[in-house]
Amino acid sequence: MKSKYLQIYNELLNQIETKKINIGENLPSEKELMKKYDMSRDTVRKALNLLVQKGHIEKSKGKLAKVIDKSQFNFPISAIKSFKELHVGTKNNTYVDNLEIVKGEKEIIEKLNIGKNDDYFKLIRIREIEGEKIIIDKDYIPRKYVNNLPLKAVKNSLYEYLENELGLEISYCTKEITVEKIKDEDIKLLDLKNEFDMVVVVRSLTYLKSGELFQYTEARHRPDKFKFIGYACRKEV
Repeated sequence: MKSKYLQIYNELLNQIETKKINIGENLPSEKELMKKYDMSRDTVRKALNLLVQKGHIEKSKGKLAKVIDKSQFNFPISAIKSFKELHVGTKNNTYVDNLEIVKGEKEIIEKLNIGKNDDYFKLIRIREIEGEKIIIDKDYIPRKYVNNLPLKAVKNSLYEYLENELGLEISYCTKEITVEKIKDEDIKLLDLKNEFDMVVVVRSLTYLKSGELFQYTEARHRPDKFKFIGYACRKEV
């Protein structure tokens, strides 16, 4: 006998897949689902959470759950989240293309505001989601903050290692988003379709709680796979 929450999950999933509830439309409220299926709030929430994990809907506090395009992924521009944290519930892999200690790259020296003889880590990772390579992540971290970067750690979660193993307190970042012509590197490392000649590039400067700049990141995204989501509020100045 199937669990009660799976009954709700499967019926809602069927409605989504058969377009009875279309992309962008809201699901019934938790109270409506509780009444319809004669089940508890916990059971209903478990079913909805499974739909979230599988990438079919999105939920936010105080709002109805909404059906989303499963072929696209939300990218929260107003939050600092690792790839691992962002893509819970999806089939994903990380491939390390390069991990080395370097110095002397003029652009990176300027971005990190370090000396020309200062060492830093250069980490390039390819992100694969649902069988397609759609992100190139390039991270640059001065060795004065991180002396060692194990391959196992960067394959799993860089931030998990920095925070849990090294005790770094990551606080805030600034992000710049541009749309740029593809480079040979994009063609080589990403699964780009022939119709794409542009990628979305997110450049970030990330700071520790102490206010020190410790990371520069350039993330290159296949343009059809992401929605960039932000939070804004209006208040009197």
